[in-house]
Amino acid sequence: MPPKITDFMTRKVITVTPQTGIRRAFFTMKQHGIRHLPVVDGAGSLVGIISDRELRRPQWVDEAHDIAHVYYLDDEMAVGDVMITQVHVLHTYDSLLKGVRLLLDHNIGAAPVLDKPGRVVGVLSAVDLLGALGEILEKQRASKNKG
Repeated sequence: MPPKITDFMTRKVITVTPQTGIRRAFFTMKQHGIRHLPVVDGAGSLVGIISDRELRRPQWVDEAHDIAHVYYLDDEMAVGDVMITQVHVLHTYDSLLKGVRLLLDHNIGAAPVLDKPGRVVGVLSAVDLLGALGEILEKQRASKNKG
């Protein structure tokens, strides 16, 4: 049976809301050692995703008065102001290969994983995929050594 998303995704999902300040989102990422936060509304439905990339170089950077303003993270701006709303998602029933293709095809570092009702139950990141690759290669090596 081919490996599934659920075999390798990160299950402990940390989320924020669109109203969360960008400073708070930044420190949440830093505290948990992650680079992506799914954004959910009050009902828990996925409405976006924010990565450290949006915080490092937000789209509004060209409109900033000076370079110091660009890197000043405060909570006057909210996650909803800079989040990606066209989110590429995976589902719990998807294959690991589909996850690899999604991240590669769209040049993204992670994708939220949804269950059948559409709730965020995990995140599949490039780091998770490297872990999967390592595990698969170890299994291949072990099976070669047996034969």
